[in-house]
Amino acid sequence: PLGRLGASVLGIDPVEDSIRIAQLHSSHDPDLRDRVSYRACTLEELSGEGEAEQEEQTETQFDAIVASEVVEHLADLETFAISCSHVLKQGGSLFITTINKTNLSYALAIIVAEQLLHIVPRGTHDWEKFVSPVELERLLESNGFLVQSVQGMLYNPISGAWSWANSTAINYALHAVKQDDETPPGDHHEATHS
Repeated sequence: PLGRLGASVLGIDPVEDSIRIAQLHSSHDPDLRDRVSYRACTLEELSGEGEAEQEEQTETQFDAIVASEVVEHLADLETFAISCSHVLKQGGSLFITTINKTNLSYALAIIVAEQLLHIVPRGTHDWEKFVSPVELERLLESNGFLVQSVQGMLYNPISGAWSWANSTAINYALHAVKQDDETPPGDHHEATHS
């Protein structure tokens, strides 16, 4: 979708089979050939390359990162935040969708989605890796980001559609912006949570 809107997109995944499938899908759409590319790598690897090349060319940095349903699978969120900061341009946006760490999210994401409805394979989620909006905001802001908004999301398993929700108790979307090094701490607007 981002490529169809005119963006130049790099999709990454550490699993080579996932990258091959994505490349196959995009090869059927000639409009995407010059806009969307894929690499089998981690964000940390991409960040390391960006640091090495940063002095020579600034094109290695991105305007935005979309990490959708990623952070709830990571063992090290701090490294993720640092890597995001390394590959984003100053003022660049970080968009995250993830699962909150609540009793309700455990019941719905693990018991209902995995064990009862089999929407995702059993063992896909580890509740200990789920992160609350407050915890994620604190982590990002300690690594040079300013959280702009947090919005609840709701999945309807019958229609297969997502919609915005007032509550962040299950899923939520977060938008943060990489701050300039000169931005004084506290010189920003606070994000609101529902």
